Amino acid sequence: MKDARPNFPLPLSSVTGGVRKPGTPAPVQTPQTATRNATTYTGARTPPSPGPAPRMPSYVQVTSSAPAAQRSELAASEAVRRAMVGRVARQGVSDPQVLLAMETVPRHLFIEPAMSGQAYIDASLPIGHNQTISQPYIVARMIEVMRAGGALGKVLEIGTGCGYQAAVLSFVAREVYSIERIKPLHELAKTNLRPLRISNLRLQYGDGMLGLPQVAPFDGIILAAAGLEVPRALLEQLAIGAHLVAPVGAQVQHLHRITRTGKSEWTSETLEACHFVPLRPGTI
Repeated sequence: MKDARPNFPLPLSSVTGGVRKPGTPAPVQTPQTATRNATTYTGARTPPSPGPAPRMPSYVQVTSSAPAAQRSELAASEAVRRAMVGRVARQGVSDPQVLLAMETVPRHLFIEPAMSGQAYIDASLPIGHNQTISQPYIVARMIEVMRAGGALGKVLEIGTGCGYQAAVLSFVAREVYSIERIKPLHELAKTNLRPLRISNLRLQYGDGMLGLPQVAPFDGIILAAAGLEVPRALLEQLAIGAHLVAPVGAQVQHLHRITRTGKSEWTSETLEACHFVPLRPGTI
């Protein structure tokens, strides 16, 4: 598709080159249906080994010198993470590196302690400021389709939120940049991520719709908020051959994967139904 139109950003309906017609839309994963799924899918399945394991930070290691109560707490957390990953795998996510990253990052550290009992159900949860932490399945699904089985160098995340998805991304990409427009959430993410000592993750307070042109091009871009269209700035910061994954729509939303195939050429695929908070410009 040649970019001969001056009115970027492009509505996704106009990105026609290589479009795969969606079939019957998948059910929208809402917190209600996700909670029901979480009670349906029980048990755990260890994801297949992707080869060399990613770096394992100290916060997920249980050593014999740790206090008994701490060892017990960590072991319980690891068990429920394995159960969560088993559900995600049965829902169709098969990328072993993504599944291992999901098993490694402790989701309960990114939500309010009062809600820690719900940390590993397959549901989005509130994090304040009318924002949510995405359900585990959708986090894994978006990262999987952005990766498409290939290695990732630089990745850009729009919408840091509480920092959970950024932490997962840090295990599947060499460098991760994440932008948050809501200052208190930017600070919350820094607080949540600081003790994890993730060295390949950079947080930015700013307008995510503008991206980070000073760091581009990116080998993958992922949006954690839904707009009616994908901003031109983000499409232009995508490396040729790389994928951008975003929810698109208002009341009815679908995940889309856009691939940059040339300097002014993109293709788009419609994936499945979803529900995200709205994508907004500016900072607050």
